[in-house]
Amino acid sequence: MTSREEWIAGARPKTLPAAIAPVLVGTAFAGYNANALNFLLALIVGLGLQIGVNYANDYSDGIKGTDKDRIGPMRLVGSGAATPEVVKRAALIAIGIASLAGVLLAARSNWILLALGALSIIAAWTYTGGPKPYGYFALGEVLVFIFFGLVATLGTYFAHVGSISFEVLLASFAMGSLACAILVLNNLRDLERDKSAGKITLAVKIGDSQSRKFFQGLLFAPLLISLALVTTSFYFLLAFLALPQVLKVASSIRSGVSGSALIELLERTGKIQIIYSLAISLATLLYAR
Repeated sequence: MTSREEWIAGARPKTLPAAIAPVLVGTAFAGYNANALNFLLALIVGLGLQIGVNYANDYSDGIKGTDKDRIGPMRLVGSGAATPEVVKRAALIAIGIASLAGVLLAARSNWILLALGALSIIAAWTYTGGPKPYGYFALGEVLVFIFFGLVATLGTYFAHVGSISFEVLLASFAMGSLACAILVLNNLRDLERDKSAGKITLAVKIGDSQSRKFFQGLLFAPLLISLALVTTSFYFLLAFLALPQVLKVASSIRSGVSGSALIELLERTGKIQIIYSLAISLATLLYAR
């Protein structure tokens, strides 16, 4: 019998900032046009899809044998804590909850969100599932940037106001960069095991050194984006509240930490995303006063 703690660990809570941050930012940019229920529904969609893709990844990698002898968060199937079918059912339940919230959100705003939601569900399942999972062909970061950056941020904003803006587009690039950073770090940690299992992630394709450089670029890119936003308001300099943590994490990754030491960096990268998203959200609200 799988314990509650094992299910929570299997949901990989350290990755959840990637789902929360774009919803916060998209809502903040909507300003006083934001709707509390729409925010809640968008948050359920984001969290449901993130948890769903984590369980789906656990299921797909588990049945392929990719998750044997892994460092990092609990693998329910790979560890034998839960059967593949039970984990698959958990993934479908999480995605189903996200789908229901998405339908309600579309009904309250615009039905075009249904198309975005359908694409997001397909992306969630085919990350490591299906006959040609894109996560096995070094495309994970591209899709994460699109769906946890552009789609999540712009979609949330659109749900509130029915349009998009250039400033929100820039903010969505920042959210996508930080979401990608989490995935790059995760794949860097698993590089050797993925290579042995035949899972060709971007880290496997470009190697350890280039992955570390790419990760650092993803960390600093949002700060450069905030400088571009300063042209609309100096409040966006608040984004640099994340700089101390960015520098610490970047220094650690340059020092060559590996294996289980990267787990702590994964958590700190999630914190950077939350700090950054809260900072630019506050900047947006101050600017809108």
